Amino acid sequence: MRHLIYTYFILGLLFVCTSCSDKQYQTLFQQKNSISDSTSQNSVATATVNEYHIKSQDILQVRNLQNIKYIVDDAPLNTTTASGINSGQGQTFQVEEDGTVALPVIGHVKVVGLTRSEAQKLVEDTYRKSLLVNPIIELKIVNLKVTILGEIKAQGNYPLVKDKTTLIDLIGEAGGLTERANEKNVKIIRGSEKNPNVTEIDLGNLRSTNDPNTILQSGDIVYIAQNKRAARSDNLQNFSILAQPALLLFNTVLIIFTLIHR
Repeated sequence: MRHLIYTYFILGLLFVCTSCSDKQYQTLFQQKNSISDSTSQNSVATATVNEYHIKSQDILQVRNLQNIKYIVDDAPLNTTTASGINSGQGQTFQVEEDGTVALPVIGHVKVVGLTRSEAQKLVEDTYRKSLLVNPIIELKIVNLKVTILGEIKAQGNYPLVKDKTTLIDLIGEAGGLTERANEKNVKIIRGSEKNPNVTEIDLGNLRSTNDPNTILQSGDIVYIAQNKRAARSDNLQNFSILAQPALLLFNTVLIIFTLIHR
């Protein structure tokens, strides 16, 4: 009987060990099929370095730095006006399906396909020709964002507030890596759901700060994996949680068996 109990105990431990699993976020972005690293693809690197081109439904923030009231009126913050939404720093205007944006006084200006700087110059030139003397126009695309997940101190969505925002910029804005982070396994996922492209960045290598692939694009997902020590710690904790009931049951059975066979 005693040998049978020991046998059950060993089988129970084996079952507990095989039942242990990593936390869900450790397997969120694992790829079963091999994906070639885009750092070796010149076309991807070139696309990463290129500036973003304005699309329909983008939100543009426009203001005249010389005379802000030409673009922003005295309406209260966060209220809708006839020509856009007052954000306190400049009115915002949505790019329409036909590729144009409707701006005060000058009307519709075609901006789809242009970079931010190109659209800014076009709007500035248009205001100069029809209304303003030497305007200084500031134009921003305010709906661009990236998502950062994993071992970062502040997960979430972050707007791309400047041209050519880098991975280092984003990590700094999110408060830095946690102690559990694997700095040698940072993934940037971009592209469609059916055809994602994954770039692995090794932040332990100083050259990664100059890698053109670390320049972020709107819609990118940045995932920072756990380091091996943190993963082992979680597995050990999971094992301890699962093993405690089995050990308690074994001790109870052992006590009962001992009392019966006295």
